[in-house]
Amino acid sequence: MKKITCLHPTWLIPVEPRACVLTQHALVICDDKINALLPSAQAYQDYPDAEHIVLAQQALLPGFVNLHAHSAMCLLRGLADDLNLMDWLTQHIWPAEKQHVSDEFVFDGSLQAMAEMLRGGTTTVNDMYFYDQAVARAGIASGMRTVVGCSVLDFPTAYADNADGYLAKAVAAHSAFAGQSGVSFKLAPHAPYTVGDESFKKVVALADKLAIGIHCHIHETADEVATSLQQYGMRPLERLHQLGLLSPQLIAAHMVHANDADLALLSQTGVHIAHNPASNLKLASGFARVHAMQALGINVGIGTDGSASNNKLDLLGDLRMAALLAKAESGNATALSAAVALEMATLAGAKALGMGDQIGSLVVGKQADLIAIDLSALETQPVYDPISQIVYAAGREQVSHVWVNGRCLMRERQLLTMEMGALLDKAAWWQTRIASQ
Repeated sequence: MKKITCLHPTWLIPVEPRACVLTQHALVICDDKINALLPSAQAYQDYPDAEHIVLAQQALLPGFVNLHAHSAMCLLRGLADDLNLMDWLTQHIWPAEKQHVSDEFVFDGSLQAMAEMLRGGTTTVNDMYFYDQAVARAGIASGMRTVVGCSVLDFPTAYADNADGYLAKAVAAHSAFAGQSGVSFKLAPHAPYTVGDESFKKVVALADKLAIGIHCHIHETADEVATSLQQYGMRPLERLHQLGLLSPQLIAAHMVHANDADLALLSQTGVHIAHNPASNLKLASGFARVHAMQALGINVGIGTDGSASNNKLDLLGDLRMAALLAKAESGNATALSAAVALEMATLAGAKALGMGDQIGSLVVGKQADLIAIDLSALETQPVYDPISQIVYAAGREQVSHVWVNGRCLMRERQLLTMEMGALLDKAAWWQTRIASQ
């Protein structure tokens, strides 16, 4: 017997077509997929035995896709703030990770991060960290759709000794979770300044063999570009192009420092961009040329980065920031409209992950990854345009319901797959352990 649920929001925002808002409409979930979008009155008539849920003064839309995150780093939130990127990494984050990161750390931190993301309307995360199998287990436990980015570096950590070691662990994780619903994998070479040419070549070869994509920090800082010019005689993007990385299978995180030639190369090769506005601001990395990218047809999604450099996994807040920054950076108040920002946080992220035919918009046949946002609060009244209100005025605390694969993971702000008290206890335990050393 198939389970049928009919959701009746005040506003139904399918994302496809762009800027469309349906009123007096229902969305029908059949098991894990979207079965129909139709007038509410017809839904009651056609599905009399279904569970009917009325979402008064709420908008129903696709779940957010966090295109770049280091989930487990939420356990390092606030540990080292107000520093530039390389000081933050080399003097604080990498030493803390060397001392504390383990399978247990990554599972506990990822689970906490996934709870935070679900409470903010994120239903899919494209992660990048260590202990790949721990991230996958956390995704399964939480119910969040999880893309596990298997980190690769040329220097040792507690997880592996060298690039070959990281790649071997990636293969093992990919094999261990083969066929697991809701979990997939990418190779995640950290950055051009931490991965050498031979290791990048191995990444490309393995990604082709496993038929999985690649996720990498690229052009995050001006120093990264300057160092590459000194060391290789070319910008990082050009070097990666020569090594065979640039293709629609690559997600380039940050891409803050991109000149016209870089943008042309990105457009030509079909690379996707994970824009991280909050992290870019906090680490003083700069202002990505998002409006120029989109004008060239480059697909740009939104990421939070890790909560050690954000400091929250709030995609709704970050999509507002992305819209505002694009206007200021381009000097064009019409740049990155609310509807385009919402598309970046949903369908654009899904396309970057190769999941555009599965999630990212409310289309019949797609997986039922949905969220409801309550706009009844004083802070989001009156509602002239619900899309504009979501992007520019709503807060993540107004996300009321979350479904992934048709399964309700949060109802009326209450998580259904994780126990809040246990998450808080784990966070406190890790704080005590890390602060005492």
